[in-house]
This record gives sequence, C-alpha cells and structure tokens, in this order.
Amino acid sequence: MEMFRLDGKIALVTGGAGMYGKPISLSLAEAGATVIIASRDEDKCKVYAAELKKKNLKAEGFFYDQGDDSSIDNLIDNIVKKHKRIDVLVNNTVTWEGGKKNLDDISKSDLEKSQLVNYTGLILLTQGVIKVMLKNKGGNVINISSIQGTVGPNFGVYGKTDMSSGVTYTFEKWGMVGLTKWIANYYGTQNIRANCISPGGYGPGIREANLKDEFVSNYKRLTPLGRFAEHDDIKGPVVFLASEASSYITGHNLLLDGGWTSW
Repeated sequence: MEMFRLDGKIALVTGGAGMYGKPISLSLAEAGATVIIASRDEDKCKVYAAELKKKNLKAEGFFYDQGDDSSIDNLIDNIVKKHKRIDVLVNNTVTWEGGKKNLDDISKSDLEKSQLVNYTGLILLTQGVIKVMLKNKGGNVINISSIQGTVGPNFGVYGKTDMSSGVTYTFEKWGMVGLTKWIANYYGTQNIRANCISPGGYGPGIREANLKDEFVSNYKRLTPLGRFAEHDDIKGPVVFLASEASSYITGHNLLLDGGWTSW
C-alpha cells in the first residue's frame, strides 16, 4: 500500500473546491500530499482547505483566474516560493461562461469566453507547471475530461427536456485527451507522466441542479451500473494515477463512467 502514498508531494488541484474538486482534493490529502486548492473563488478554496486541516490533512487555499495569464504566473510563483516544487497537477477547472450552446446558436464571443479558460488557460497553466516539474526532474499531470471527450453526446438521453450538450464542451474535452497524450509522449523520458480521467454523470451535481426525471431515468438505463458517479468514486482513480502505483502508466484515458462507453 506504500506505493499509493503521496507523503511529501505538493499537489495543485484547480477548481479544487468544486463538486468534483472536493473529492479529488480530499483523496490526495488523505494519501499524504499537501494539496493546493485553487480557483477564482478564493474564500471557497480557503474554507475547504480549513475543513481538510480539521481532519489533520495538509491543504491550502489559493486564488487564481485561469483566464488571466498573470494570475496563472502568480499562482505558480507563490506555490514555488513556499514549497519549492509542484509534483502533481490536476487540471479540473472548467468555465461555462460561453454557455452550453449548440452549433447553430453559438457566437464568436461565446467561443472566445469558453476557450480563454478551457483551452488557452489550461495549456498556459500546464506549461508553467511542467517547467517547475522539469527543474525538479519529474512530475505528474492528471487531466479531468469527460465521457464526451471519448464519445459524442447521446442527444436522445435528454428526451423531451430542454437540456442539451454544448458544442464547445465536446470539442474541448476531446482536446484534453489529446493534450494528455501529447504531454505523455513528449516528456516521458524526462520523468513526467500524464494521464486523463473521463467521468460520466456526477450524482451530487445532478441532484443539486434538480435535473429532469426523464434525463435521470434515461441516463441510468443506458449505464450498465445503473447509477451516476458518487462523491467517492473518483478518489481511487486520482490517487492511483498520482502515485507510484501507476508508475508505468502514461498517456492513458481512464473512463470513470459506470460502463456508459462500453456498449
């Protein structure tokens, strides 16, 4: 079990106080890492870091805006000044500012808002962190994509509801999988690994949003395990990919989907 430990590691989790961010941050802290929880909502990050500290875990809350180059640089600089290293990066931040729009109604402005964070900011942050990892002769990148980064959206699952899946989401999540493989192939000989986790529907988020019964029943029917992912389901995969337990795994996209993509 020591192979799964992350003692002494510094792990940066973007969007680390959000719905998926919370169990990701918790799992890394439980494995022994010092977790840097970062997002635009600094108060939320600090509050969640304080919750983890009450459990005798190591966590810190930081502000950064993935749509702002200088904010990305400041985040990395502040972490390095304090901890001298970044061992694990979990790219979990996502913005919906461009809207969940279809191809026929999305505007150039919508595209620019979405891609500033989900494409440009993602790559710039990863670039900056990898520079730190190279100086420390190793590191680990974990990208949080989606099942829609592996298959196209099944619009039939939404039934007669007014729900849909925006065109930018599929485009950007496929891009995250491709970025993962590029990093893995380019930096592999420099002791940097990159892997991806592609979750399906997330139960706590579904319940909080009070989504329509038709969508919920269709989704469960089309998922072999018959349910959505719950809070703890992502914790094991994250720790596995962040730790030496997966030391010979890189460029992989781990599907956390209850079997959705196995049909």
